[in-house]
Amino acid sequence: MDRSTVLKQAEQCVTHDRAATHGDAEDSFASIAALWEWWMIHRDDGPLDAYDVAMMMSLFKHARAASNKEHSDNFVDACGYLALASEMTYS
Repeated sequence: MDRSTVLKQAEQCVTHDRAATHGDAEDSFASIAALWEWWMIHRDDGPLDAYDVAMMMSLFKHARAASNKEHSDNFVDACGYLALASEMTYS
């Protein structure tokens, strides 16, 4: 796929599809930032690792679910990220 096609698809996603599903991007990102900031304050010290990423991606989906509880993808993905975090912890 050429860059022009990719950019046209990205424009469609950002200006129509994602906005309709997740609301205003700036509001969504502010919610995500607040949750990630909370995680960074409360996590163990040291560099970020795969567990942190899984947990933060779960929080990302929580933020999205707050603005659209009808979009089941957020719940499924959040559970998936938490399952991966659990596996990383207990394996």
